Order: sequence, then C-alpha cells, then structure tokens
Amino acid sequence: MTTSREAKDRVGAEVSRRADRLVSVSREIHARPELNYEEVFAHDLLCSVLEDEGLPVVRHAYGVDTAFEVSIGTDGPEVLVLLEYDALPGIGHGCGHNVIAGAGLGAGLAAASLAHDLGGRLRILGTPAEEGGGGKIALARQGAFSTGSAAMMIHPADADLLRMDSLAIHTVDVVYHGQEAHASAAPWMGRNALDAAVLGYVNVAALRQHIRPDERIHGIFTEAGEKPNIVPRRAAATWYVRSPTISSLQPLKRRVMACLEGAASACGCQMDSTWDGHTYAEVRDNERLASAYAANMAEVGRTVVDPRVTGRPVLGSTDMGNVSYLMPSIHPMVQVAPSGVAIHTREFAEYAGSDEGDRAVIDGARAMAMTVVDLWLDSSLRDQVAAEFSTLSSEVDVLA
Repeated sequence: MTTSREAKDRVGAEVSRRADRLVSVSREIHARPELNYEEVFAHDLLCSVLEDEGLPVVRHAYGVDTAFEVSIGTDGPEVLVLLEYDALPGIGHGCGHNVIAGAGLGAGLAAASLAHDLGGRLRILGTPAEEGGGGKIALARQGAFSTGSAAMMIHPADADLLRMDSLAIHTVDVVYHGQEAHASAAPWMGRNALDAAVLGYVNVAALRQHIRPDERIHGIFTEAGEKPNIVPRRAAATWYVRSPTISSLQPLKRRVMACLEGAASACGCQMDSTWDGHTYAEVRDNERLASAYAANMAEVGRTVVDPRVTGRPVLGSTDMGNVSYLMPSIHPMVQVAPSGVAIHTREFAEYAGSDEGDRAVIDGARAMAMTVVDLWLDSSLRDQVAAEFSTLSSEVDVLA
C-alpha cells in the first residue's frame, strides 16, 4: 500500500519531470492574452498537452466553447483542479491567469498519474471568463460542480496567502434616454442624458460616504453624447457593486439604483438598467482544506500566511466564490511579485511572465497535487472538510 509520503514524493517528481513544459505553457499563454470566452489559443494549447499525455479531454465542455474537462478514475473521492486562462483588456495577464493555468495543469497531470494507484477520482476543469464573464457560473448551471469532494485552484499575488479576501459583486449597465436639441440655438428643447449620467455618478459618490467600509461601488461612462453642439440624447454607464456577502449585496444594489434612477428623474430623462446574468458570490474558503494546502506549500519551501492576521489582504471578486457555495473549495494566493505590486496592473503582468511566475507555476502545482493526495488518502481530512462545509448553509441561489 502506498503511503502518503511516498505518494507525495511521486507527484512531486511528476511535476518536476514536466517542469519545462509547464513553464512553457504558462509563458505561451502569457504572450497571447485573450479576453472572456475568446481564449481559443489557451484552450487548444492546454487540451493538446493533456491529450499528448494520453488523457481523455472533452473540449468545449458543458456547452462553453473555451471550457474543457478531463475525468480520471471511477471510484473513490473526487477532487477538482480548476484552471483559469483569460486576460484583461489593455494589460494582458495583469491578474496572472497564465500562472493559474500552468500550475493547475501541472497539479492535474501529476495527480492523474497516481489516481488509479491511490483509488481516487480527479477532474481537471478549464474554466474561462473569470474576469467578469462568469465562466464557472455558466459551467455550474450545466452541472459541472454537481459532484466532488473538493475543488481547488491558486491565484498569483504579491505574497503567499491562505486566502483572498473576496467580495460579492454584480454588474449593471444603465442607459439614459433624453431628447436631442441644438445646444446653442434651442437648448431648452433638449433633455440632457449626459447630465443624468453625471448626476447619477455624483449621487453614488455621495452614497459612498454612507456605506460600510468593506463595500465598494465603481462606475465608468461608456457613452457620453455625440458632439458638443448637440444636447446628448443618450448616455450610458457601467457600474460594479460589491459587498462582503452575496446576501448583503442585495440591499446595496437597491440603494445604488435609487441614486441612478433619481438622477434620470431630475433631468427629465428615462433610464434603462440591465444587471448581468451572473452575480459573483464571496469565496468561502474551507479552513481545514486550506490548512492542508499550507502544510504542503511549506514542504515546497513557501510559508503561507493568513492575511487577516498579517493585515495585508488582497481584495477582489471571483466566480470561484460561487463554486465555494457548491462544494468545499480553496482559493489561496501564490507570490509572483514583490510585496506591494498590485494585481490588475501592467507591472504585475510583467512579473506573471517572469522567473518568479515560473517558480509559482511549479511550486503551486506541487502543493496542489500533494493536497489532492491528502484528500484521496486521508478519510479523516475528508470528513473534516465535509463537516465544515455542511455548517455553511445558505438560502442564496448562487446560480440565479
């Protein structure tokens, strides 16, 4: 019978054997950034590597063109390793999803090589469109997370952290409709849609003084008129509304809409609003599983710290939060950049494609593969993970 120590040594060796290929994949994806649901190059590259390893790949999985899935094993506890590979407009892999893809690929390949020997089941799941597209939610609606003992992924940051302090988020697009007029000859005939949009922005700015310090609201104008000498008949904006939980998000959304609708009324305009089709929930990291991961990261030479203890959190939103409502999940952060270099910046994108990013790929792959081994071989750990998850009941439908 294979011991845990022997199994972990074996998966570590499997990652090492593929290290050059994993780094190459990360670098190739970094050099070819693709936006939400357009990740054709990354999808094909990752699927090809998995197929070259003799694994059964389902391309375009669950009806999502740039998703994929590999399923290994038929008996035993099932563990999911998730990959992300989409980029940001303008700054490419400023969130380092190339590292997520490389590390997830390495962990999946290493664990797959031992699945039959250890009596475990594994799914390697390619999840596109995390940057606002709700890729994991689209997959979940088609049953991608209906089974499994646990799900895991890592995310790049400027430190090795146990978790990301996440916020639930929903996006709304608003369009103001006014009446055009000649801005000089007959401005009294017009109803200025841009004024309504600007007043809405000012209203939200005032609201920000009276929301919780852990809530966030951000907006941009996407349309602002056609020419200065025409009273704008149409203006548009996009708003992000964030709150610590998907439940507390709902009343904040109502307060934001009151600000935006009041501005339309004040300017004699009409307003249409469209909330996007997927609300991101907050990540509910499974503490017991996160501890197992941290212990494995320590074995590969990284000290994982709790940002709530050190006071250096990384704050953001991710559709991994929705997965964490469906099964025990972790979303730890792995350092690829010096302390203080924020994600979603050009500087961070450079580090994601550097030697530090390469090291994160290999270390992350090893630690996740070792954590998969823990889940397969340690029934006590599985029971503790499941028991913790069962306490996190919720009335919220995270797939609505």
